[in-house]
Amino acid sequence: MIAYLEGTLFKKEEDRIILLVQQVGYEIFLPAVVLEALKNRETGTPLALHIYYHQTERQPRPVLIGFHTENEKEFFQLFLTVEDIGPVKAAKALTKPVGEIARLIEAGDASGLAGLKGIGKRTAQKIVATLGGKTERFLDSPSPVREAVAMELVEKYFVPSVIDVMVHQLGHKHAEAVRMVESALLRCPDINTPEALLEEVYRGREAGGS
Repeated sequence: MIAYLEGTLFKKEEDRIILLVQQVGYEIFLPAVVLEALKNRETGTPLALHIYYHQTERQPRPVLIGFHTENEKEFFQLFLTVEDIGPVKAAKALTKPVGEIARLIEAGDASGLAGLKGIGKRTAQKIVATLGGKTERFLDSPSPVREAVAMELVEKYFVPSVIDVMVHQLGHKHAEAVRMVESALLRCPDINTPEALLEEVYRGREAGGS
C-alpha cells in the first residue's frame, strides 16, 4: 500500500497530476482544494503528498488520492464513513478547506454542505447525522494556502538535513518527521537555520503541537 510519495511534479491535468518518483510516474487524483494550492506550482519542482490508496474487487485498478497533510487525509477518511460516499465522490466534494467543511458539519448546516460538488441535500443531511460531533478537531485546520507555503519551506535546502537527522539519528519514521517539520514551519515560517527548526519541532511536540 502507498501512503506517502515524494518526487517531482511531472504533469498537471484538470483533476490529477503525474508525480515522478525515481523514474516512475504515479497518477494521483487531487481534491479541488489541493489543486488550488498547487495552481502556481511549476512542473519540474519537488512535491510531497500524503496518499490515500483505494483498490477493491469492484475497483481493481488502484486509485491514488493525494493530500498536502496527514490531517487532510484523516478528514477524508472520516468523510468516507458517510453512507453512499466513496473515495472519488469524497475527493470531488472537497472544494473547501477541511476546517470550513468541519464548521459546516458541526453547525448542522446541511444547506452549506449541499453546496459542495456532487453533494445533494439528502447526502448533506447524512453527513451531518453521521459526522456531527466527530469533526471538532479539524475546525482550526490551516488553509491549503498555508499548507502549500509550508511544503515550499520544507523544500528549502536546510530542511532535508533536519529530516535526515530525525529519521536516522532520532528514530522517527520519515512521514512522521515530515509532518512534524511541516507543523513547526507553519507555527514559525521565519525559521532559517536547521538548529532553530529542530528546536521548534521538539518545542511543538512537548506542547502537543505535532
